[in-house]
Formats: sequence, structure tokens, C-alpha cells
Amino acid sequence: MPSDQREPSPPPAAQPEPPALPAALLDPWPVVVAGALLWALAAIAAFTVPALESWRPIAVAGLGTGAVGTSIFLWQRTAARRGARGAQTGLEPRRAAE
Repeated sequence: MPSDQREPSPPPAAQPEPPALPAALLDPWPVVVAGALLWALAAIAAFTVPALESWRPIAVAGLGTGAVGTSIFLWQRTAARRGARGAQTGLEPRRAAE
């Protein structure tokens, strides 16, 4: 058989669908709240403990970055709920059938 002719390969077997993640792992709010609390604690420590004065710009930047990120997340989630074409998908946890 010449090398330029190949036998057709069999179709790939259907891949099993992975199980859905638990609802607790799909909820972003525990992570958002924990991150905000940790940055707030770092900022409080930076502004109250004189030895941690060098932490101030980092703590303020962390709080600002968290605020911007949370705002973008809320904006995208609102757009997804509204049905906007450019909105991200999968921002809402799947609810069990009632």
C-alpha cells in the first residue's frame, strides 16, 4: 500500500460529560468577601502599625483592585441577567429544578 494512502481512522468515541461542580464552588461571593476582608485588614494594619508603613501603597492598591474587579463582575452579571449580547455566560450558579 503506498504511503500517501491511509485508511480512514475510526470516529472518536464520545467523551463522557464531566459532573457539574457543587453550588458552593460556583458561588463567587465567599471569595470576594474573603479577599476584601484580607485587604481591609492589611490596610488597617498598614495605617495603624508604624513599622508597616511601607505596606500602605500595596494595601490601598489591593483594595482598589478588588473594588474595580468586583464592579466589573457585577456589571457583567447585570448584563447577563438583562440578556445583553456581549455579556459573559455562566455568571449565575445553576439552580436545581424545583
